[in-house]
Amino acid sequence: MRAPILLKRKASPLLLVVLTLGLSGCAADLDELQQWMEQERKQARPTAQPLVPPKKFLPQAYEAGAGVEPFSAQKLSVAIKQEATQPNSLLTAEMSRRREPLEAFPLDSMSMVGSLTRQGKRFALLKVDNLLHQVKAGDYLGQNFGRVTQISETEINLREVVQDAAGEWIERTSTLQLQEKGR
Repeated sequence: MRAPILLKRKASPLLLVVLTLGLSGCAADLDELQQWMEQERKQARPTAQPLVPPKKFLPQAYEAGAGVEPFSAQKLSVAIKQEATQPNSLLTAEMSRRREPLEAFPLDSMSMVGSLTRQGKRFALLKVDNLLHQVKAGDYLGQNFGRVTQISETEINLREVVQDAAGEWIERTSTLQLQEKGR
């Protein structure tokens, strides 16, 4: 048992000598490394472009304050009236008729809660603002000139007149589906 401890004591001075000689050899390499780094620093040229100074901001007064606000209901009504005066426009017939009460509400505020058939005609029951309304084919509802085209047991099909991205008035179809009680 004592022999390994003795070997460790004798090996430690030998190990110390070997490590010292190894590190002294690195000192010569360290000087060479520092000389190379100095030489590279002198030869290196920065390649960064100088920053362009920012453009000066010149505030401008808003001069269109007296004009019509671009998103106002007034501007939309003027555009609708102009479109309604065009011949063969989809809005011509819509603007000349009397508005119905359910056209004051958006479609997403309405829900179909049932349907019934009376004297061979199908009616749908709509819930709007906690009130029930009966609608039949040909009635108008929604804010986009929506006209009921067909009623089935589970849905109401409508034809709406809306503006597309180019500003043209087009027809599109929409559907209100029966809302089950659990939903």
